[in-house]
Amino acid sequence: MEGESPSDTNRSQIPWHSAVFYVIISSSLIGVMGVSLISPLLPALRPVFGVTDTAVGLFITAYSIPGIFITPFIGYVADRIGRKWVLVPLLFTFGIAGAGIAFTTNFLIALGLRFLQGIGATALVMLAVTLIGDIYEGNRRDTLIGMNGSMIGVGAAFYPLLGGALATVRWSVPFLFFGVAIPVGLLALLALDGSTGASDIQLSTYTNRIYEVVQLPEALALFAAMFLAVFIYYGAVVTALPLLLSDEFGLTSSKIGLILAVAALANAVTSSLYGRISRRRTAPELISLGFVAFGIGLLLIWISSTTVLIAVALLGFGIGLGLALPSIDMKVITLVSEDLRAGMMGMRTSMLRLGQTIGAVGFTFAAETFFVSTVQGYRSLMLLAGVIVIGTSSLLYVLFRH
Repeated sequence: MEGESPSDTNRSQIPWHSAVFYVIISSSLIGVMGVSLISPLLPALRPVFGVTDTAVGLFITAYSIPGIFITPFIGYVADRIGRKWVLVPLLFTFGIAGAGIAFTTNFLIALGLRFLQGIGATALVMLAVTLIGDIYEGNRRDTLIGMNGSMIGVGAAFYPLLGGALATVRWSVPFLFFGVAIPVGLLALLALDGSTGASDIQLSTYTNRIYEVVQLPEALALFAAMFLAVFIYYGAVVTALPLLLSDEFGLTSSKIGLILAVAALANAVTSSLYGRISRRRTAPELISLGFVAFGIGLLLIWISSTTVLIAVALLGFGIGLGLALPSIDMKVITLVSEDLRAGMMGMRTSMLRLGQTIGAVGFTFAAETFFVSTVQGYRSLMLLAGVIVIGTSSLLYVLFRH
């Protein structure tokens, strides 16, 4: 494996000349592409497939469901046979299934392909972070986790813009872009060491050890924090907000993508500074501060009467993501030894996918079912979610401190 000798840690915090580094970053970028790229398209997909707000939210749900149940199993396989032999097939599955959606207007077929694409996406970010934990140590590991989070933020900022721009050509073009995962899979096949992360741990022993860890109050709090952060982000910002911007302000997909990019860009900048920030504040403090930022952002969206104010609200939300999510990942990978690391990251990813799944459908369903109009519903849900998140921040701090 190139670029990972101990002496390298003294040369540079970022291994720019390592092919493995680019596989890690690319896998994370692809892992967040599946939702961010098509989020601005959701309003435009309603007439293409002839569906309602709740049904179009299933494009997020079908993609997220596999990760809830499959990721812990994938984590065990990655800990048993090595990261490479899991990552490469996932990248190919993601690219082939995602690009296939461009060739159908049948809603059920499209959902089936999204489900397959979701299988491919289940462990991409998880394995990227796991590889960082396997290969790097100390502050270099902290820096690379922040760097990885920053690149995820850059991608999440860029993808809505790209998705909106590609959609102006034709609705199907953004789905074709998912095919970039295929060449990344080929690079991973060539660059990664097949023995990284491989162990001879037996399933029964592995399961018992994971079960012991997940019962710890700290582990439960980490999983709860991951679920809530992603539930709010994907329900309120990724799914509900584009529909609100389209229905209340009449914005096009490209303009919606531009506004959504604010949160992702703020996340990228904050995550890029995580190595420095983590030296001054503990992970519990950063997670709690992140949740406060989430709540303030949601309350600002609730009272916003202009798209400019909504963009300001998303700036705060993005800062919260940049503080909270890398802190959760750092605590998860340092909670266990290397032979359990992918499994624990798998549990973390299951909570992430559960949050995606329920959030995407939950916000649209509640807005359509319990309110006179979806616009009123989305705004009211922003208020409710903001109050809950701010109230949760202090509780999480107490749980992580003990």
